Amino acid sequence: MITQVRNILYISISCLIVGMVSAQEKELQKATKQYEQYEYINAQETYLKVVEKGYRSAELFQNLGNSYYFNSQFKEAAKWYGELIQSYPEEATPEYYFRYSQTLKSIGKYAEADTYMEKFVASKGTDQRGQLFEEEPDYLERIDFQSGRFEIANVAINSAYTDFGTAFFGRHIIFSSSRDTLLFNKRIHQWNEESFLELFSAEYNATNGELSEVKKFGDGKLNTKFHESTPVFTKDGATVYFTRNNYDGKKIGKDAKGTNKLQLYRAYKNSQGSWTTPQPLPFNSDEFSTAHPALSIDEKTLYFSSDMPGGEGQSDLYKIAINSDGSFGTPENLGKKINTEGKETFPFISTNNDLYFASDGHIGLGGLDVFVTRLVPLTEEEGLVINIGKPVNSQKDDFAFIVDEASKRGYFSSNREEGKGKDDIYSFLKLEDRRSFCKITLTGVVTDKDTGELLAGAKVAIYDSSNNLIASHVVGADAAYTQEVKCGSEYFVRAEKENYVTAEKLVTTPGKTTTLTVPLLIENSIKKATIGDDLAKVLSLNPIYFNFDSATIRPDAAVELAKVIEVMQQYPQMKIEVRSHTDSRANDQYNLALSNRRAKATVGYIVSKGITNGRLTGKGYGESELVNHCKNKVPCSKENHQLNRRSEFIIVE
Repeated sequence: MITQVRNILYISISCLIVGMVSAQEKELQKATKQYEQYEYINAQETYLKVVEKGYRSAELFQNLGNSYYFNSQFKEAAKWYGELIQSYPEEATPEYYFRYSQTLKSIGKYAEADTYMEKFVASKGTDQRGQLFEEEPDYLERIDFQSGRFEIANVAINSAYTDFGTAFFGRHIIFSSSRDTLLFNKRIHQWNEESFLELFSAEYNATNGELSEVKKFGDGKLNTKFHESTPVFTKDGATVYFTRNNYDGKKIGKDAKGTNKLQLYRAYKNSQGSWTTPQPLPFNSDEFSTAHPALSIDEKTLYFSSDMPGGEGQSDLYKIAINSDGSFGTPENLGKKINTEGKETFPFISTNNDLYFASDGHIGLGGLDVFVTRLVPLTEEEGLVINIGKPVNSQKDDFAFIVDEASKRGYFSSNREEGKGKDDIYSFLKLEDRRSFCKITLTGVVTDKDTGELLAGAKVAIYDSSNNLIASHVVGADAAYTQEVKCGSEYFVRAEKENYVTAEKLVTTPGKTTTLTVPLLIENSIKKATIGDDLAKVLSLNPIYFNFDSATIRPDAAVELAKVIEVMQQYPQMKIEVRSHTDSRANDQYNLALSNRRAKATVGYIVSKGITNGRLTGKGYGESELVNHCKNKVPCSKENHQLNRRSEFIIVE
């Protein structure tokens, strides 16, 4: 495309070569003058002649690289930026590490590009572009995650020239092109030796996205002999905002250096259905560019791109209120979430209130990429700036994205190599909305349940709801584990260690990105016990319950008594006293006698399993040591009474 319009750079008007110097120096001065006047094609030719004659300098390689970079000829730019950085590293400012990284991406050298982004971060750590790179070291993975959601096609109306920047207008698509201006107007833009852009119209098929019947747009009122591009229309089709060179039809506006900038214009449909003479918007300036308008859903806010003073970078996105009388408020920068030190441009607001825009400051595949964020997010994730992925984005410049959310069809522009012209319009069908980046981080430490000791060497295994192993970790000295899992899912987190009882927790993850702390407490299966300890507590036994008014050992009690027997077999010197307790029902004397019978029954059961009688004593305590409020004449449930019918195993030797 006409890269000046795309990148909000400048057109220079005059040229003068002065000085009588040697032929080579004269050529170099000529090239530098052409470069300073944005005559990049001419500057390239002259610089290359100087290089062929053996001249080398940091400024030469810098300017030569820039002349290609600003025309999105990234492969050629990479060559000369490489020469600059390799030959004159001390004179290569941090910005050239960034640009070199961008050009390396555009030729698929991502690992090398990342190396130079790391150098950029090291030399200019406060730059948001570097910070974003540090925050997203897995950016290629994240872009791949969003990829494949669009089906794209190069539209039939593209020409061998520049075609880009579409806008919906009823049953038509309005776009910018340099296609036939050379036939009638021999004026050439010296930035890239292309003719100037005009607005064209094409029939729009909302069913399949095809475009046809191309013709000039604007009944002679909107197009001039300079650039017109990137219109946006109100829903009723009665008002258009668009980008034009600072030109009123008679006079070319210039800044203090003699440079012509881009400005925003507005025109209305009159009662005869023709466009009125476009008027520049009042916040334009001769000293900076404003371009690429977009309208909010309610059409009360105009979004645009500008390099006005006070912004974050080379061009930023702004918004401004449109008052009911057609006047405007004050431009507001969209802030650092959107804007970087690079280029943010080509905004578009969908009916979902999504802001799409092109940027080379946010992390992408090379050149400009298309990004999206929700203007009024309901969740943290909706507020993220997300690269929409391939195939819309590529290693080249991808920009000017628009979408009709009803049909899921839309258009974007790109200068990818397989196109018909320098920039082409591509149609797309959106197959799927952007995917949730939701990730859950499970984290925690493994500790001894009783002592709180960190258990280095414990194994943590994570299983999905179908008991498939997701990951396993052997924790280090800090006993900590970390694992990323999916949102809205169930997982079993299991901890195990030799001489410890395996423990497992069921974790249900939420539907939004967060960190869940899941501590794992596991119990030592070999516990230390001293005289006076209750073996039931040491072994974490379930209570030895008896049925009401009974001293018979229940099956569930037999299971617990087997654990006591096992410990006494492991420690043949151990002696214990079995203490039996009853609930408060029946009289006190009867309960004391009952508890004695239960203590003897318990001792007898253990002895019957091979433990010598001399190692056991038994005593009943009746209802004298209740564990709850269920005293005589206090109404209690069966379950509460059962808690008092229990046995203890006190180590006495």
